[in-house]
Amino acid sequence: MLVKVASALNLGLNTMEMEVEVNVASRGLPAFDIVGLPTKAVAESKERVRTAIINSNIQFPERRIMVNLAPGDVPKEGSFYDLPIAVGILATVMGFKLPEKSVFFGELSLDGTLRHVKGALLLALFAREKGIKNIFLPKASANEAAVVKGVNVYPVESLSQLLFFLCGQITFELAVYKVNQSEQSVSAAEFDMSEVLGQEQAKRAMEIAAAGNHNLFMVGSPGSGKTMLARAFPGILPLLNEKESLDVTKIYSASGRIPPRGSLMTTRPFRAPHHTISPAGLIGGGSRIKPGEVSLAHRGVLFLDEFNEFPRTALEALRQPLEDGCISICRSKEKITFPSQFTLIASANPCPCGYLYHPKKTCICTRREIEKYKKRISGPVLDRIDLYVEVPVVDIKVLSCDERIKKSLELSEKIRQRVVKARDLQQRRFDKEGIYTNAEMRNKHIKKYCRLSKEVNQVLINAGANFQLSARAYFKMIKIARTVADLENVQDIEVSHIAEALQYRPQDKDGG
Repeated sequence: MLVKVASALNLGLNTMEMEVEVNVASRGLPAFDIVGLPTKAVAESKERVRTAIINSNIQFPERRIMVNLAPGDVPKEGSFYDLPIAVGILATVMGFKLPEKSVFFGELSLDGTLRHVKGALLLALFAREKGIKNIFLPKASANEAAVVKGVNVYPVESLSQLLFFLCGQITFELAVYKVNQSEQSVSAAEFDMSEVLGQEQAKRAMEIAAAGNHNLFMVGSPGSGKTMLARAFPGILPLLNEKESLDVTKIYSASGRIPPRGSLMTTRPFRAPHHTISPAGLIGGGSRIKPGEVSLAHRGVLFLDEFNEFPRTALEALRQPLEDGCISICRSKEKITFPSQFTLIASANPCPCGYLYHPKKTCICTRREIEKYKKRISGPVLDRIDLYVEVPVVDIKVLSCDERIKKSLELSEKIRQRVVKARDLQQRRFDKEGIYTNAEMRNKHIKKYCRLSKEVNQVLINAGANFQLSARAYFKMIKIARTVADLENVQDIEVSHIAEALQYRPQDKDGG
């Protein structure tokens, strides 16, 4: 007898329909085979399914069982097909009918219970798109799938429970989405901006970067506060909006980073990989293509400390995501694209020893070593960074200032309020453009929303000649000026806005 059970296959952030065909023959020697290009994890399903059925006090059919995962020309990986295979076997033996327009998705434990699986949100979005009415998946993954409206999500605890339901002996209570309250707060930052003493220009650059989603590069000696500033940065970012939240959650769902009973992500990701990371870890890829740090930082922050120490190949691979907001990973048999619209916060020392411009310590590096150190970052990569700021060493007198002075410093929350207002203004401006922030503007958007007066245009032309700006850098200056104007809630870009944007161009001594 042949039974077909609907399931799904996740490929990157895309989901395709898959059918599990189970045939239990009435003749032939007992056997259990799975075909359809299964990987090792899928091939092992037969042992998990057999043991789970027996431990659920259900008699396993000692017959010839053939399982086909269709379409047969697409490689299948993961343990998600345990449940549809088990349901197909039981349906052929016990003769019950499967509910129409339903998909089954889940991994079985040896005792018959179901484990949390990745990709539940992708499955629910796929089901809604295809008009599938019911989803049967592990209870631990049900809250993630219940985010999607218009689909019935059945939280299955065990194989025996599902069998009783399919036989009409019990009823199921549909999963109802429950917001994870811990995810509804402002991004947890390790530091508050008020804890960073001095560095007012760097704080201002941070505010501009947060308001317009601009990339920022900090250069300074060790101990000047670069890392502290970067780790305070999430505290001035707004929460994700509904569309952004769904996009980020899809990436984390596909990579299995949503915890059991997890919900939508509402805080912006903050990723800080070590400089020994491989290019595949940073960009994505591997033998089984997975999103890298640039995609896990989507709509959030990618902090690269010791920027010059990262592998040259990894830094060069940043060109596409920094320019296009996505990364395409190609293999001989597949091509997968992951979104990667992030804010890059990079920091570096001015030289290998770090004390090139230190007011009290002497640099021990040779000129050749300094030049070699600076050339680790290519011009094309640097040209894709918007803001450059020098972070000088803070005098000890500033660090030991009176408590009243410390309390008068701006809190992250106050800065965040200005950032939120600027972001709201940009979202209303780009409502029909498919973008959210000024940094995402293309040339057509700049012409439409960044009209310059003759005076402002002349200042920019003169600056372009003096700074030898590339075409990309020229338009970046306009985008930054647009963000500065938004922070002041001014409609037109003024000379002062362009002048402030030009302050964050790299100086020759910084090598950036």
